[in-house]
Amino acid sequence: MTQESHHGELVAGIMQQMKKVLEKSPQAIYLYLDDNHKACNQKFADLLGYQSAAAWGKIDAPLADVLEEDQKDVVDAYMNASEKMSAGVVNVRVKNIKSGKTIKTRMIIVPMGYEGHIFTAHFFTLL
Repeated sequence: MTQESHHGELVAGIMQQMKKVLEKSPQAIYLYLDDNHKACNQKFADLLGYQSAAAWGKIDAPLADVLEEDQKDVVDAYMNASEKMSAGVVNVRVKNIKSGKTIKTRMIIVPMGYEGHIFTAHFFTLL
């Protein structure tokens, strides 16, 4: 099994484990292993203007939806979560790809272990 297929299976597994949270939470959520292995709920896809959660999952550069000025804050929060196992909160402005509208959000990022790998879970609330 290649690393790519293994990581794809990990994403599918954590999505199944988190299914109730992803479906019932009022927040937009994405789960991240790496740039190619991530998934989100439909609320997150809708927030950014993607037709489906699967469509967002296929993009190569997930930070492309974050305003450039806020990208460093997101990366810093990710590094704290994935390396120091420290949850964090950061205000993030994202851009909707359909409308071009900038949306102010608060992102909570939490480290999560699954099958020996560290994912980060990102929860977004509109400001």
